[in-house]
Amino acid sequence: MARTKKLFELTKCEAEVMDVVWDKGSVTVNDVVDTIDRELAYTTVLTTMKILEDKKIVKRGKKIGRAFTYTAKVSRDEVRHGMLKSLADQLFGGSARSLVLSLLQSDAVTADDIEAVKNAASKLENS
Repeated sequence: MARTKKLFELTKCEAEVMDVVWDKGSVTVNDVVDTIDRELAYTTVLTTMKILEDKKIVKRGKKIGRAFTYTAKVSRDEVRHGMLKSLADQLFGGSARSLVLSLLQSDAVTADDIEAVKNAASKLENS
């Protein structure tokens, strides 16, 4: 029986916290509170870290004083893959092609973005 790869998904708050974890490597809850640009209570970040630990996205490490450290167990790319798969499944019937075409036709995409996609597609064709 083939093993399927675990797909990781994050809420907006979890993604904000994980950006700090990925950027810094090892963090305490206070590190995250101090780094995020918006007001987040210590208890909110602590609860988010616990949820991320339960999801096996971070692992709790050594204690520094009274605070535990946390490090990422999964990469940004693994989370991106999971979230893109989920988005494609939920909104585009699982079609990555439909997702990409929809994105390319949106107002959010610039001419530079389209050129970058063309270059990436060209590299894929040549490999």
